[in-house]
Order: sequence, then structure tokens, then C-alpha cells
Amino acid sequence: MADEDDLTLNELSGEPTPPQGGPDDDFGQDRSRSAADLEAVYDIPVQVSAVLGKARMEVNQLLRLGRGAVVELDRKVGEAIEIYVNNRLVARGEVVVVKDRLGVTMTEIVKSERS
Repeated sequence: MADEDDLTLNELSGEPTPPQGGPDDDFGQDRSRSAADLEAVYDIPVQVSAVLGKARMEVNQLLRLGRGAVVELDRKVGEAIEIYVNNRLVARGEVVVVKDRLGVTMTEIVKSERS
């Protein structure tokens, strides 16, 4: 099975992926994957977090916060937010409103570097 970094959005959605590599590659004839190939991982829970920004403060400042307090974050309005899956940065995006809820639109997938 392919390394998880090699999965594409097409593979996750069940759409066939065009073959990559030349005729001498070692991957066999059929490089396309179907949704059935990933069926074993569909029920694995993951934690998804969207980080709007971060702030640093001392404990005494934190203890003085009360209702209505404003904490200034390190991001500017319109700047991309970070999207983490299991505490690993996977994408950047924008905050959107869907009906009466907040959501996130992914605008960039972050390629990870494995060591």
C-alpha cells in the first residue's frame, strides 16, 4: 500500500487517479485506487483542529481575564488559518459561515516532509 503522503484528494474521494511514473516503474499495471481500497480506514477517528491564531501571556494575565475580555491573536484579518489533523499541520484555509455555524474552507494543502 502507498505511503500516506502519496494519497491524493482524488483517491480519498474515490475518483480514479491517473497513472504516474514511466513504463519501468515497479508499481504494477493499475495505479488507480477506488474508495473500496481505503474502506479499512474509514472508521478511524481523527481530531481536526482549525487554529485561528495564538497568543502568549503570563499566568497572572490569564487569571485576570473575565467575561468579555479580548485576547489579541498573532494573525491579521483575512490571513489564512492553520488546519491540523491529529496535531499535524495538513492545510491552510479561510473561515466561512455555513447557515448558523462556522466552517473552514481549505485553500492550500501543506506537503509534509518525512524524516
